[in-house]
Amino acid sequence: MNFSKERPFLLVGAGKMGGAMLSGWMAEGIDPASVVVCDPHLSGDMDTLLKHHGIRHVTAVPADLHAGTVLVAVKPQMMDQVLPGISPVVSEDTLVLSVAAGTPVSKFHGVFGLVPICRCMPNTPAMVKRGITAVYPTSEVTDAHRRDVAKLLSAVGQVVWLESEDQIDLVTGVSGSGPAYVFYLAEALSEAGKSAGLPDDIAHELAVATVCGAGELLHQSGEHPSVLRQNVTSPNGTTAAALDVLMHENGLQPVMTEAVAAAIKRARELAE
Repeated sequence: MNFSKERPFLLVGAGKMGGAMLSGWMAEGIDPASVVVCDPHLSGDMDTLLKHHGIRHVTAVPADLHAGTVLVAVKPQMMDQVLPGISPVVSEDTLVLSVAAGTPVSKFHGVFGLVPICRCMPNTPAMVKRGITAVYPTSEVTDAHRRDVAKLLSAVGQVVWLESEDQIDLVTGVSGSGPAYVFYLAEALSEAGKSAGLPDDIAHELAVATVCGAGELLHQSGEHPSVLRQNVTSPNGTTAAALDVLMHENGLQPVMTEAVAAAIKRARELAE
């Protein structure tokens, strides 16, 4: 790995995503002494995690730190304020990872120079090691860097590699924002159950268990979603009646396509 106690892994921003990834790495047995977390506003849970593992916490990047790897996990709006403070600890062989939406690698190169950079788009299921992270590597990223990045990110889920930076915005619209779409599906299914006459608590329990169970079946089976859909759809049965509505030309697909397009549009606006 591209970090050690002498050249530590510097995590800048320990919010939901940065914290989720750190939790996954600790569970994988990464040496806490090789990690430094920089965040002036830690949550109570994150403070407990750092103290439990004995991870060094700072509110500003120490000038004498010589980082082997830096993960920038702050909001895009904070980049102009945060990046100059990181610059003194980044050398030409420091690997920089970013999980910030809408922040192009050109901004990092403008501050750090032509260091190896991987722009990453993870998602929140990383909190339970079931995330997926898409990675765009710059030309400075070596095969050894790729192996290190893959090992780091696979601790919290799957990893896919992108061929162009433009694809990051597309990934944002599908998997980056995607968990919220699934959560909303559970909400909507619960509300539909209540509207049909079920008690609130039962409708909620049924909807959540159905979404979780269907997702796990999809994960474990390895089948295409369309195959699983067909497997539970009897001709002229109850599921077929519901799918006639969901698969109508004005049903779920055009709404989902519009939603993903809106997320992509917003991701591109953030980069401007």
